[in-house]
Amino acid sequence: MFNRGGQQQQGPASVEIVLEDGHELQGTVLVPPGRTLAELLNGSTSFIEFQPLDGERMFVAKTALHAVKPLNVPSKPDLWAGPTEGSSFDPYAVLGVKQSASRDEVRDAYLALAKIYHPDRYATAELPSEVREYLSVMARRINAAYDVWQASQKKQAARQEPVFTKAGQG
Repeated sequence: MFNRGGQQQQGPASVEIVLEDGHELQGTVLVPPGRTLAELLNGSTSFIEFQPLDGERMFVAKTALHAVKPLNVPSKPDLWAGPTEGSSFDPYAVLGVKQSASRDEVRDAYLALAKIYHPDRYATAELPSEVREYLSVMARRINAAYDVWQASQKKQAARQEPVFTKAGQG
């Protein structure tokens, strides 16, 4: 019935209410301890307790509500996933392994993270745009970290001298 991203506000919640007849009210809804505004609005009770800004406390029937908009909701968190290139990009930190990790450990860490952040995993989920963007950036970071690690391994292998040479040719 009423849902807007699972608002977690508890206690008195500042709201703007639009009634079915078009009247708009601003004030406070009393949310019981341990419950959220969404839980209160979707609960089995027929009325909500409302304190208008300029009036006495009253009970409003849920059937008379057209919309309830929370006010003074904290802003969304900044879900910055970090850089994918440059001097501050550390592929080992992104993959969650030590620099001394073996090839298998790095590969296993990459595969585990790639499964978690793969776009197909959350493609059908209804997610806020900032969460979707964060997941996308994380997938790119994980892939970039593994690509950087692989490139460093190839450079290291090219610098190594041969371990075995066949004597007597020449």
